[in-house]
Amino acid sequence: MKNTFIVGANGAVGRLLVAQMKEKNMSFTAGVRKQEQVDTLQTDGINAKLIDLTGSVDDLVKAFSGADSIIFSAGSGGKTGDDMTLEIDLDGAVKTMEAAQIAGVKRYVMVSSIYADKRETVDASPIRPYMIAKFYADRELRRSTLDYTILHPGYLTNDEPTGKILVDDTSDNIKISRSDVAASLIHLLNNDKSIRKDYTIVNGDKPIETAF
Repeated sequence: MKNTFIVGANGAVGRLLVAQMKEKNMSFTAGVRKQEQVDTLQTDGINAKLIDLTGSVDDLVKAFSGADSIIFSAGSGGKTGDDMTLEIDLDGAVKTMEAAQIAGVKRYVMVSSIYADKRETVDASPIRPYMIAKFYADRELRRSTLDYTILHPGYLTNDEPTGKILVDDTSDNIKISRSDVAASLIHLLNNDKSIRKDYTIVNGDKPIETAF
């Protein structure tokens, strides 16, 4: 069974991703930054590892040993200061890409942000440092040799999941539930047709299984 390493498993989307993958009996490792988070996950029967995105690439290579794919769902969310945004959302993300390539992990799914692929919107954003970090992290991923997929979710909510989305269509609604983002990540992870593509997703009326 293939094993997925979740970077940022204790984040708002990451926790939902862990729960959904566990429910589906998928093989995965939850990467978190605090030992107490590792302990809690392991108590729940979940394989977990301690990772530090401000640490070395070599340490990340060791953490990724045995993984077949990576989902990057870590991030500062633009709320922890520009320094941490630079360290996590840009430098940390790029280090995971470098480590993945060294470790021989080809499949890589990135959780980005809506409009992070549009320079004019990035420059006008009220959280410009965060959006700049996402813009350049995504660019580095596209330049890598990884079998990547970049997901640009709309503004995240804690609404109940609908299982339905719109892809690359933000004319009416730019929100999406975190739970539907997690479900979309799982679908894309196993969809080879999504390799080396970007997708923007928001609330919609098309089932996740057929929307992409």
